[in-house]
Amino acid sequence: MKRNNSKSAYDEALKYIAGGVNSPVRSLRSVGEDPIFIRDAKGAVIRDVDDNRLSDFCLSWGVFILGHSHPQVTRAAKEAVSRGTSYGIPSLPETGLAKLVNRHIPSMERIRFVNSGTEAVMSAVRLARGYTGRDILVKFDGCYHGHADHLLVSAGSGLATISGSSSSAGVPDRFVSCTVSLPFNDSASVEKLFLERGNEIAAVIVEPVPANMGVVLPGAGFLEHLRAITKRYGSLLIFDEVITGFRLSPGGAQQLFGLSPDLTTIGKIAGGGFPAAAFGGREDIMKLLSPDGTVYQAGTLSGNPVAMSAGIATLTLLSTAGFYDKLNDKSASFIAGLKRSIEGKAMVLNSIGSMFTIFFSRGEVNSFEAAVSADRQEFARFFRYMLQSGFYISPSQFEANFISAAHSAKELKRFVKAVEKFN
Repeated sequence: MKRNNSKSAYDEALKYIAGGVNSPVRSLRSVGEDPIFIRDAKGAVIRDVDDNRLSDFCLSWGVFILGHSHPQVTRAAKEAVSRGTSYGIPSLPETGLAKLVNRHIPSMERIRFVNSGTEAVMSAVRLARGYTGRDILVKFDGCYHGHADHLLVSAGSGLATISGSSSSAGVPDRFVSCTVSLPFNDSASVEKLFLERGNEIAAVIVEPVPANMGVVLPGAGFLEHLRAITKRYGSLLIFDEVITGFRLSPGGAQQLFGLSPDLTTIGKIAGGGFPAAAFGGREDIMKLLSPDGTVYQAGTLSGNPVAMSAGIATLTLLSTAGFYDKLNDKSASFIAGLKRSIEGKAMVLNSIGSMFTIFFSRGEVNSFEAAVSADRQEFARFFRYMLQSGFYISPSQFEANFISAAHSAKELKRFVKAVEKFN
């Protein structure tokens, strides 16, 4: 692959942008590469500034379930731009998208739009604390909920301790002193903490299917236990569906598993490729938000009409009869071929629906501890090999890959063949 233009673009970016990138993982440092600068994208293909064409399995970290630059979504965004890009006062597309979200995810009885997953989670946690009058938040090792200060708890601790340490410079330990991180899939540790501090716990937040330690599936009964124990102690259950929302089913993971959380956060797919996210839940909880209640949240660009219009177009297309059946059937066939291609290798495939991660390990990966034990150097070699083979996968061992409606059977077979040849 020619990379001269990307290299020049990176050198220029370094002069003006911290680290040369606007999100750390884009630097590709963990996989021993320099950043790739993209010129355009269409369907399942991205093209860089050196004119390399890559079959894209990152899809902007799961955003493009329809593929890049879908004509109907693009048309809706262009039409919205022609009417004005921001008003700072209400517009009809906000209600239009809220109605579609509610139709797909009924537990989100009332919704508030924001601009990012981080903002959605930050606001949902504040609301949960305001509603319950409690302080402690429970999360799980390896589950990422954005970069708000109080959520940057050491994910590798695996200990139920109130005095956890922050995992980022610039975040005082006292900011995370009310956040507890427990091992994912460990119901016993959850039970123990609730027995000790249950009346102080405002909420439990979880990615129902973690995708930020790579795809890790919830064990049998784990999510059900979280639902039951939070109800028992009067705490709230928050599902962070920024990634799984509209990905695993029309109603996300909660529809797939038949569970109803108190609050939900969504993003990625919901904005149709534009910066948009939301948090929502039971009406009695959401009533506490200003201007009706005493929990404050605001945002100048929240409910941006361009993002709302793109989101409406996207969710409308996802509502087409048979969409998820087709996507999941295609994904199942691909995953079956991928499993055959790694037989006998020190590789583990975790998948659900149209999400998957390949770990370089010989043991089962069902926790953050197991994920971090995988061979990251081998993953980096695999990333570079797949890149040279014409495929862009998520550039971290601890991320998910995605299949879109735009991926052809031919592309998927080529991917499987490339993995089969990797040694």
